[in-house]
Amino acid sequence: MAFSLFRIARFLRSIFVPTAAILGFSCLLTFFFVLYQPTPGPGSVQKLGWQSWDIIGDFNGQVSSTGTAAEEVESPSTSTGTSTGSGSGSVPAGVDWWNVTTNPETVDTASLPLDVWDPLMQHDTGLSEIHITECIIDPWFLPSVAADYCYPTSTKGDDALKGKWVRVDRNLKEQLSIKDLNVYYRRTRRHDIPLVTDLRVLPEKETPSPFSSAWIRVAHPINPFGEKRYLWYKAEMTWREMTEAERKNDLITEIDVLFGADQPWYGFERVGRATYDGSGPREPVWLTYRKGIKPPPRAPPLHFSRDGRFKIMQIADLHYSVSVGECRDTILSPCKESDNLTTTLLGRMLDIEKPDFVVFTGDQLNGQTTTFDGRSVLAKFAKAVTNRRIPWAAVFGNHDDEDGMSREAQLRYLQALPYSLVERGPKDVHGVGNYVLKVKSADPSKTDLLTLYFLDSGAYDGGIMDWWGILHSADYDYLRQDQIDWFLQESSAIDAIERPFTPDGAKDLGTVWDRQAGGQVLPNARRLAKPNAMMFFHIPLQESYAAADINPSSGKPLDVGQVLEESGASKQSAGFFHKGILQAFESDHRAGGRAPEVKVVANGHCHISENCKRVKGVWLCFGGGGSYSGYSKIGFDRRFRIYDISEYGETIRTYKRTENNEVVDDMVLVGRGAPPLFEGVI
Repeated sequence: MAFSLFRIARFLRSIFVPTAAILGFSCLLTFFFVLYQPTPGPGSVQKLGWQSWDIIGDFNGQVSSTGTAAEEVESPSTSTGTSTGSGSGSVPAGVDWWNVTTNPETVDTASLPLDVWDPLMQHDTGLSEIHITECIIDPWFLPSVAADYCYPTSTKGDDALKGKWVRVDRNLKEQLSIKDLNVYYRRTRRHDIPLVTDLRVLPEKETPSPFSSAWIRVAHPINPFGEKRYLWYKAEMTWREMTEAERKNDLITEIDVLFGADQPWYGFERVGRATYDGSGPREPVWLTYRKGIKPPPRAPPLHFSRDGRFKIMQIADLHYSVSVGECRDTILSPCKESDNLTTTLLGRMLDIEKPDFVVFTGDQLNGQTTTFDGRSVLAKFAKAVTNRRIPWAAVFGNHDDEDGMSREAQLRYLQALPYSLVERGPKDVHGVGNYVLKVKSADPSKTDLLTLYFLDSGAYDGGIMDWWGILHSADYDYLRQDQIDWFLQESSAIDAIERPFTPDGAKDLGTVWDRQAGGQVLPNARRLAKPNAMMFFHIPLQESYAAADINPSSGKPLDVGQVLEESGASKQSAGFFHKGILQAFESDHRAGGRAPEVKVVANGHCHISENCKRVKGVWLCFGGGGSYSGYSKIGFDRRFRIYDISEYGETIRTYKRTENNEVVDDMVLVGRGAPPLFEGVI
């Protein structure tokens, strides 16, 4: 009996020790990964504004529950030294929430491919060798054949030491020949290979000064015609031999090509001499390069001023080309280099108006064969805005992708420009660039006070369009059913707020209840409703040419401004106005008057139409042509439409400022001083 008890005790002891160890280890894991919280908890990333509940992302770029990632991520502006948040997750006392410095966005450069040319990649990896080849085979059409016959020769040993050859996908003979003339380079992460720190383009008999054995001349001439010019590059020091400052400031990390005489892409510099000077209709060709990493500064989030104001400038139909442009329909004399004159005019208008936000409403590019290299045009069209560090957005027009550069490709470059707020939008919706931006209050509640919708109204609907710009489709494109569905879905996700809005200086719940108890929120003085909204797209709706609402106070049509051309709307329609805009209300409550959420639709496309017309309670407004490069009419001044929004989004005023600095058709569309609300049947 005693022996049996002993065996039982030994058995129990044998299982107790491992069982206890397993349970103890499990408890330890539970504590560290489940119970232990290194932060004060979810309440630390919540704020309650007395206008509405809003879960706010932390200032490292976490996304709130009330918006898209692209809208809520708050990235720094390296040029202004401002951004939207702090790495600590809180805003210091006395500092605006949008104006807190953060750490710069970082890129894992080790993850970037070495054998792909992409000037938007922020490589810190240097170049080891440069070559130029000429080839009659189009690499785009026959990439495998071109790789065999057009790429410089190499060996596996050279590839391992210096990197594989990378083709700069920019044909230096683009305007001049059926042959391709391309720059190739090798990129390497090795620390024992001399890396390129300087580039020169020189005539055949010249050498760099001061000259040293570190300078290497590329064997093939770099210029297509005329006097022979050669590319020289300097590869003197290895990565290991460079100081950190030299790696950052001297190391060439990318090569690109610019067509035309304007500025290169952001972060790039032109080599001192053109590879081709240009002649007649042929534009100059420049080699450009970037040293180190130069990410574009990002825009701070859109926000009202502390006194509740926000100003938008609409820029319509620039029609810029690779060239300096040709003036059209103007009494201005002399009028040469129309793109540059327009940029100067834009700068003057921006300095006068000082907008908080700029919207380009399509046809930034002229198309019609003059934008054969769209990227060179995209590098310059917004420079008057970006030089002034103004946040901006854009939509596409019917001319933007006429010359072969797709909307998808253009959008990627638009997003890579300084202070851009352009978004791709959903890929399962017709077009490129259907997106929403929100303008927030300046107080700590960060309440959404104005919604901005952007849509791609397309280009041409079927028909014939040739590359020479002679034949076009019989009809313009139009907003499709899936864009209606997208808009209604986005609208339904907009949270109602208490309007009119009053800034919230509160930091906790107690002040909210104090305000309500003090009688500051009165049911008969305020209402729950979505904030006012505006919408931007290029091609107007058919309703822009419909009969206007009648002002019951005056008995006159609510239609202010000039229409000096025939309808620019498509002959087809999916019913965007009636099935979309008129179905999205401020509030679902009939007591709210069933007012439409979208108060203003802003279009471009028609250069000498610049009226604002109210149809069933919605204002449909044209921007009017603002460019000397686009068609116009003698005696019709170039102009830009301004939307001056005040009272925290309740009042929307508009006017146009002309090239002669005249303010035209100043009127209140919505809010205090506006015509009476529409009371007809929607």
